[in-house]
Amino acid sequence: MKARVYSIVLFFLFDAFTAKAQTADTAKTDTQKFVAVDTPPEVLGGFYILGNYINKNIKYPKVARKNNIEGRVIVAFIVERDGSLTDMKVKRSLSPETDAEAIRLMSDPKAPKWTPGSQGGRPVRVQYSIPISFKLDNE
Repeated sequence: MKARVYSIVLFFLFDAFTAKAQTADTAKTDTQKFVAVDTPPEVLGGFYILGNYINKNIKYPKVARKNNIEGRVIVAFIVERDGSLTDMKVKRSLSPETDAEAIRLMSDPKAPKWTPGSQGGRPVRVQYSIPISFKLDNE
């Protein structure tokens, strides 16, 4: 049985379909959040680049393959004011192995860089979620 991995990157999920951000002039500890931002964060080169990166670099965990585990892991993170990704965590789990692989993939220094979101012309911290799908090819 060959393993094939698909990632759904055309439809990135904002946290519950909304973005949450902090203004650039508030401290990181401030809890003020926005329902939406003027300009959402973007992957440099576009989300197509991120999809290619995921498909080329993801490694289907052996335990998940052996146990025929398929599905989607949703990873949430903060796109910081400088475009870096922090506070990476799994919002929807599939298995410990696939969860770890999704986190590894998005935390990898080789992953595409991001431009920050903005509110009122200022860069802001934005909570973002992305689904990463694991599917076995039964050929």
